[in-house]
Amino acid sequence: MNDTPRRTGIAFVGCGFVSDLYMETLPNWTDVLEHLGVWDIDAARLEHFTRTYDLHAFTSFEDLLANPAVEIVVNLTNPSQHYAISKAALEAGKHVYSEKPLAMELDQAEELVALAAERGLQVVSAPSSVLGDAAQRLWEGVRSGQLGAPRLVYAEIDDGMVHRIGYETWQSVTGAYWPAKDEFSVGCTLEHAGYALTWMVAMFGSVTEVTSVAALLIPQKGPHTPDNYVTPDFSCALLKFESGVVGRLTNSIIAPHDHHFRVFCDEGHFFAKEIWDFGTPVKSVPLATSRLARQLEKRLGWEAGRNLNKTPTRKVIYSKRGHPMDFALGPAEMAQAIKVGQAPRLAGDFSLHITEVSLAIQYPEVYGTPYEPRSRSQAIIPMS
Repeated sequence: MNDTPRRTGIAFVGCGFVSDLYMETLPNWTDVLEHLGVWDIDAARLEHFTRTYDLHAFTSFEDLLANPAVEIVVNLTNPSQHYAISKAALEAGKHVYSEKPLAMELDQAEELVALAAERGLQVVSAPSSVLGDAAQRLWEGVRSGQLGAPRLVYAEIDDGMVHRIGYETWQSVTGAYWPAKDEFSVGCTLEHAGYALTWMVAMFGSVTEVTSVAALLIPQKGPHTPDNYVTPDFSCALLKFESGVVGRLTNSIIAPHDHHFRVFCDEGHFFAKEIWDFGTPVKSVPLATSRLARQLEKRLGWEAGRNLNKTPTRKVIYSKRGHPMDFALGPAEMAQAIKVGQAPRLAGDFSLHITEVSLAIQYPEVYGTPYEPRSRSQAIIPMS
């Protein structure tokens, strides 16, 4: 008798730049996920990718969807294709894990979530970094009450002037170039805000009000500048949460790299240095209540805090050329939840809410400011 638990069959649609980040972290979940193959519209790219990783190449998208062993479709296509690919997969009876954003339009994202619910399926959108160790340790600290009630949260996702640091040469391990035109066209807020918003919404509840300023500050981004380029390369949003916490989130590809995440409480603050690193230092910094303590705080800053990181219980493999994040964690958590008849932590309304708030931040001229999101996220259960 074979006692080995049955793994969940997954297949990739799309094998561009980000697909390598998933492939390189899949070895973390070989006991959970079984990779059954890939399809991509680019035949040459598909042949190279599947040969490199010794994977099956589906002959068409329809061929992939017709395979009954494929339970989760991992949608790694260009953002403009996310909605159509995810919708087709759901209509074929497959669960969907999509790269961000869930869709480029709010009504499309709402349709996908409604369709999944109607069919008894799950749809989840990246990023899944809130499930990683750094976010979980910081959240654990907030929940413990060790620094009192949380009042304010700040997050920065500034990436520097990407167009000035040779993005034309950036390649994944299998040679896919960084999709510069797509990145600029989609916008740094839609691409990156979710990394902070997922942490915020998990910890403090749904966003009830968004006040945003967004602008395109540098219209010329080099040889891959999109035609008719108008997408903001900067945004700053003030956010109100159901819990009463107030937040600020800044996104840009202008200001120097800064990915800090801070939660300010009555008796101090929690600090994560880099939200794109599952092992980033997470600190608990007590409130400076004397002149000497204040001087030390000014001199040492977050370094004076108590380390909240824990020794990893297992070795985690990260991408060689990407940030130290386990990209396969999202599909793996999804598979584990589905197997026991539960909804994945980031499924449905959570992913929809992150998408809606990100859109409202990037496009205040469309959604209005202040804007009251119409979606609400379900409460998220911590990983431990």
